[in-house]
Amino acid sequence: MDLLNLATLPKYLSNEAAAWELLERLRWPQGQIVCPHCGVIDPKHYFIAAKSGERTTRTGQTTYRRLWKCRDKDCRRQFSVLVGTIFESSKIPVSKWLLAMWLMGAGKNGVSALELQRHLGIAYQSAWFMAHRLREAMRREPLAALITGKVVVADETWIGGAPKNMHAHKRPIRGKGFSDQTPVLSLISMGLDESEVRSRVVPNVRGATLRAAIEEQVDLPNTTLFTDSSKAYTELTPKVARHVSVNHSKGEYVKRGAGTNAAESYFSQLKRSLDGTFHHVSKEHLPRYLAEFDFRYNTRKMTDSERVQSLVDKTVGKRLTYRPLTGRP
Repeated sequence: MDLLNLATLPKYLSNEAAAWELLERLRWPQGQIVCPHCGVIDPKHYFIAAKSGERTTRTGQTTYRRLWKCRDKDCRRQFSVLVGTIFESSKIPVSKWLLAMWLMGAGKNGVSALELQRHLGIAYQSAWFMAHRLREAMRREPLAALITGKVVVADETWIGGAPKNMHAHKRPIRGKGFSDQTPVLSLISMGLDESEVRSRVVPNVRGATLRAAIEEQVDLPNTTLFTDSSKAYTELTPKVARHVSVNHSKGEYVKRGAGTNAAESYFSQLKRSLDGTFHHVSKEHLPRYLAEFDFRYNTRKMTDSERVQSLVDKTVGKRLTYRPLTGRP
């Protein structure tokens, strides 16, 4: 069912009670309510009440929440749909969270914190923190299965401005060949019906580093690998089922139907968006931005409603608090 689209969106954004009920339907499909404290799934958990009241803030904003109670005799604890997710302990209304998820999922080029601030009518710091929490939810699970039985395109790129383009007094004083840019490795699995991208920040582009990163994600003996002619990749040839490389220095971009064009296309979109929407992304936070663009690429064939559903599913069990995010003690 298409629960959240342009036609139904205003209903959930203007009514906080409707927004809560929608989030419950998204997180607990078919009424299978899950107690976040004990994990018991029961559609007959006790609904206590919907509570609202005036928040003691300068704006006097009205709060609303729906409470449940676990019917398991060994638990009996109260909970809401927010507990155990990135939304827990947030003072931002659920209706604004829904709009933020819709905007970040539907926007091909991403949404900056300033844009969220304008759309949601909240403080910039709140919008920035909200965006990072959603990016944290978009991260691929750390124990995701290896890519196997597919064609995998592997390529690396550099994110960030080149020192030569900086103003003279801002250029870092380093040795020859040094760059403040951050290297990123992307692996794109090319299936018949779907493709998936997995991107990560790597400390350098040395052969040992790239090979180790690929071996962590790809079932090499059952995979066909497409790369450029870098020695970092050619040394993987004995480990893969098939390896085809193209030599860009000789003007070779496709060979026997193989090439790195899929990765180059992904990098092109990523860099245009980072430059045009965010202007600058620090190395510290870059992994979460990569998770955001990976998520949108991997869900590009979904409807906006399906993408929001997928994102809600990924919010469970993930928390990102403000102090660790900002590096404050």
